[in-house]
Amino acid sequence: MKVTFITRKGERVEATASPGDRLLEVGQAAGMPLEGTCEGQMACSTCHVIVAREWFGKLPEAAEDEEDMLDLAADVHATSRLSCQIMLSDDLDGLEVRIPSDSNDAQGF
Repeated sequence: MKVTFITRKGERVEATASPGDRLLEVGQAAGMPLEGTCEGQMACSTCHVIVAREWFGKLPEAAEDEEDMLDLAADVHATSRLSCQIMLSDDLDGLEVRIPSDSNDAQGF
């Protein structure tokens, strides 16, 4: 299955994924600046992505804890989600997400 990431510069980066993969790891493998400091424990918002509007409704609803973490993120949109909470399925083949303008990956420093 394919996932398309749109970088802060507007470049489209296509990644290959498998059903059951977490979007966070797919993005990291594709070189996206998704830090994921808490390793998917919903204790940070460093894996925040903006899901394309046409795909947002295909995702399960965000849990209250995820909504709370998004309240702390910068550049939040109505279709913002934490990529660590998006488990990919066949229904999400072709998913498109945008990297927020404030996203920085400090792991490489």
